[in-house]
Amino acid sequence: MASLKLPISLHSSTDSKKLPLCINPDQFPIFSITSYYIHVTSRACIITSLNNGNRVKRINVSPLDTDINQSDNVNRVGDDKGLLHERNSNSRLQVNKRKKWIRRDVGLDFSITRGSELEKDNIFVGGDSELDVNYGLIGSDLTLDHCNAILKRLEKCSDSNCLKFFEWMRNNGKLEKNLVAYNLILRVLGRGEEWDKATLIIEEMRRSFGCELNFQPFNTMIFSCCKQERVELCGMWFRMMLEFGVRPNVATIGMLMGLYQKIWNVEEAEFVFTQMRRFGIVCQLAYSAMVTIYTRSRLYEKAEEIIALMKEDKVKMNLENWLVMLNAYCQQGKLDEAEKVFVSMHEAGFPQNIVAYNMLITGHGKISNMEVAQRLFHNLTDAGLLPDETTYRSMIEGWGRANDYKQAKWHYEELKRLGFKPNSSNLYTLINLTAKHGNEEEAIRILEDMMSIGCQHSSILSTLLQAYEIAGRIDRVPLILNGPFYKHVLVNPTSCSILVMAYVKHCLADDAIRVLGDKKWKDRVFEDNLYHLLICSSKELGCLENSVKIYTQMPKCDERPNVHIVCTMIDIYSAMGKFTEAEKLYLDLKSSATAMDMIGFSIVVRMYVKSGNLKKACAVLDAMEKQKGIVPDVYMIRDMLRIYQRCNMVEKLQKLYYKILKRDVTWDQEMYNCVINCCSRALPVDELTKIFDEMIHRGFTPNTITFNVMLDVYGKHQLFEKVRKLFLMAKKQGLIDVISYNTVIAAYGKNRDITKMSSTVEKMQFDGFTISLEAYNCMLDVYGKDNQMESFRKVLERMKESSCGADHYTYNIMMNIYGEKGWIDEVSGVLTELKQNGLGPDLCGYNTLIKAYGIAGMVESAMCLVKEMRENGIKPDKITYTNLITALKRNDKFLEAVRWSLWMKQTGV
Repeated sequence: MASLKLPISLHSSTDSKKLPLCINPDQFPIFSITSYYIHVTSRACIITSLNNGNRVKRINVSPLDTDINQSDNVNRVGDDKGLLHERNSNSRLQVNKRKKWIRRDVGLDFSITRGSELEKDNIFVGGDSELDVNYGLIGSDLTLDHCNAILKRLEKCSDSNCLKFFEWMRNNGKLEKNLVAYNLILRVLGRGEEWDKATLIIEEMRRSFGCELNFQPFNTMIFSCCKQERVELCGMWFRMMLEFGVRPNVATIGMLMGLYQKIWNVEEAEFVFTQMRRFGIVCQLAYSAMVTIYTRSRLYEKAEEIIALMKEDKVKMNLENWLVMLNAYCQQGKLDEAEKVFVSMHEAGFPQNIVAYNMLITGHGKISNMEVAQRLFHNLTDAGLLPDETTYRSMIEGWGRANDYKQAKWHYEELKRLGFKPNSSNLYTLINLTAKHGNEEEAIRILEDMMSIGCQHSSILSTLLQAYEIAGRIDRVPLILNGPFYKHVLVNPTSCSILVMAYVKHCLADDAIRVLGDKKWKDRVFEDNLYHLLICSSKELGCLENSVKIYTQMPKCDERPNVHIVCTMIDIYSAMGKFTEAEKLYLDLKSSATAMDMIGFSIVVRMYVKSGNLKKACAVLDAMEKQKGIVPDVYMIRDMLRIYQRCNMVEKLQKLYYKILKRDVTWDQEMYNCVINCCSRALPVDELTKIFDEMIHRGFTPNTITFNVMLDVYGKHQLFEKVRKLFLMAKKQGLIDVISYNTVIAAYGKNRDITKMSSTVEKMQFDGFTISLEAYNCMLDVYGKDNQMESFRKVLERMKESSCGADHYTYNIMMNIYGEKGWIDEVSGVLTELKQNGLGPDLCGYNTLIKAYGIAGMVESAMCLVKEMRENGIKPDKITYTNLITALKRNDKFLEAVRWSLWMKQTGV
C-alpha cells in the first residue's frame, strides 16, 4: 500500500481563534478522491492508495479552491501531472476511517496543485517571509492558472507583494472573470483591515461578473470581520450582499449568528435570522444562537417562538439544538416541557448526555424542587454517566435555595474530595447558609477555600459582610475575621474601608475604631476621606454619638485641620445642641488660618442661627464676603436674606437684593417667595410689585405667606384696589388663611374705613373662619379712636361670648382708649383684670398707663410707674420718658419735666 504526505493549508493565518460554524454537510459538494483514504493530521494529509500498482505524486490542497455552492468547476493549474481533478460532488472524504468535516475558509475554490513547478522556473525570489516575484521572467503571456498559482503563494507569505502582483495581473488583463484572484485579494485586504479598498474590489467584481457574482467574496470579508469581532462591518457586508441581490448560504448565516451569539447582539441576530428564513435557508446554528440569545436576555417567550419555528421549518436538529431547547425551558422553570424535550432527544437517537442532566438538575434547583433534582443525580449512574463539576455545583446551589445546610455541605465536601473546585456562587451560597445557621467555624474554612481558588480579598469580604448582614448577624463578623485574611484587611486600604463602613452602618463604632487602630497602611489623604465618610455615615444614621466617638479617636497631627471634617463636626454638634463645642471648633479652624469654603460658612452660619446668636451669624457672613473666591449659592443667599430680615438690617437687604440681580442666580419659586417675604420693608412697593408680577408671569405660585406680605405692603401704602385684587387671587387659589383676613382688616382699620373693615369681618365668618383675637383688637382700636364707644363695648361682649381671651395688646388698647377719655376708673379696672389674669403690664402697657395718669392729673402715680417698671425688670424707653414729661407739663410740673429731660439726654435715650 502506497502512502503520500500532503501539506494542507486551510488558512494562511496561523490564528487559532476560529468561529464555531455548524454547517449541514448535505448542503455542500464534497471533494473526494475515489479509491483513496485521506488521513488528516495537523500539518499534512496522507493519501494511501488502495491499489498496489498505483502511485500518486505529492499534491497541495489549498482552501482557495473550496467552492461551497455546489460548483464543480475547478481552475486547472499547471500541467496534467501536477493536478488531480475530482468532479463528483456526491462522494465523501473518509477522514481517519470515519466521516469528519474539516473547517476551512468559506467562499473559495478547492483545488490541488503541484507546488514545485514555479520554483523550478525561478519565478520567485527571496525567502518565505518576504517572497516576491521575479517580474523580469514573466510576461503578459503567463496563463491565468499560473497567475493564480503565483497569487496563492504570495498570499501565504507577503500581503504587500500579493497586492503588488494583483495590480500586475490587473494591468495585464488577468482579472477578467477571475473569481479566485479576487477572493484571494479580499483575504489580504481583510487581514489588513482595508475595508474601503475591499469595498471597491467588490464593486469591481460586480461590474465584472454581473449577475454571476455569488456569496464567496462576501463570505471572505465576513469571515475576516468575524475573527476580529467587527460587528458593524459584518452587518455592513451582509447588507451589501443583500443590496447586490446575492443570496447568502449556510456558511454566511452560520458565521454571523455565531458572532452575534457570542456578543449577545439581539437586533442584528434577529435581522440575519429573518433573512435566512426569507431565503429558505436552514442553518442549525442560527436556530441555536437565537434561542441562546433570547434565553440569556430572559426573553423566554421569544425563545419559545424560535423553538416553534424549528419544528415548523423541519430543522434536522443536532445535539446543540436539543440542548438549547432544554436550557430555555429549564431557565424559566418549565420543567415539564424540559423533561419532554429530554425524552424526545433520547428518542431521536442521541445518547444520554451529562450536559442535559445538569440542565435539568439546575432547573429543578431553581424552583427548589430538590427531590427531583436528587433523583436525577442518583440516576446518572444508571445512565452510564458520572457527575461532573457542574453537577455538584448545581446541587449545591439547589440545596442552598432550599435552605438545606446539611445537604449543601455534603455535596460541597464531595466536590472537593473528587478534585473539583467550587465556583464563587457556590461559596457565596455556603457563606449565606453558615450565616443563617450561625456556624462561624465553617465560615472560616469557606473563607480559606475562597482564598485558595484565587478569589479577590475585597470580593470575599464583601460576600461575607453581605451574607451576615442579610442574616442579621453582622456582630459575629469580628469573630470570623482573623489570621491571614484579617492581616490582608489591615494592609489593604480598600478592604479596610469596606469593613469599617459595614461596622459603622450597623452602629458597631467600637469595632470600626479597633480596625482603624490596627491598620498597617499609611495614606493620609485616603485616611482623612475615610474618617469623613464614617462620620457622615453615622450622622445620616442618626448615631451622632458615634460620629463624635470616631472623631475623637482620629489620629492627631500638627498640620492644618481637615476643613471638611471640622465643618461636619460643627454641624453634628449643632444638631446635638452642643453649641459651645461647635463654636470652639470654628474658632480653632479660624485661628489655623485655614480657608473655608462656601459650605463651611453655611454650616457655621446655621449653627449661630440655631443657637440664637444672630449677631455672630452676621459676623460670619461679613467674613465670608471679605474672603475672595466665595460665591454664595441659592441656599446661602436665602439664609442671608432671612438673617438680615430678623436683624432688621434694611441696608444689608437692599445691597444683597441688587447683588442678586447682577449675579447669574437662578430664580425659582422658593427664591421669589424668600425675596418678597424678607425684603418687604427694604424695597419700594413698585419693586416688590415688579418681583411679584414677574413671579406670576413665569408660572410660579406664591405661597400664603407671600400673599399676606404683599397684602400688608399694599395696605400700608393704602393701595386698596391692589389689596382687593390680590385678595381675590389668593382666595381663588385657596391660599387664604386667618392672617390674610387679619391683614386686610388691619389695613382698612388703619385707614378708618369702618364699613369695609366690618364687611371683611363678616366675610371672614362666612368663609368658615373664626374671628381672631387680632381682628377683635383691630376693631377695638378703630372703634375706640373713632369714639364709637357703643360699638367698642359690643366688640368686648362678642369677645367674651366667643371665649376669646385677651392679650397684652387688647388690654393696652382698652387702657389707651379709656385713658384718652380720662376714665381713670375704667383704666384701673383694666389694670386689675390684667394682674388677675397673671399677665401684668408690659412696656407698652406701662407707657399707656403713664399717659393715662398724666391726662387724669395723677402725676405722682405716673412717676411711681417708672420705678415699678425698673423693679419688674422692664427698661423704660424713649416713649416712657416722653409720656412722663408730657404728663408733668400738663400738670404744671415744669421743673420736674426739665429734670427728666436732662436725664434723657444724659442717658442717651
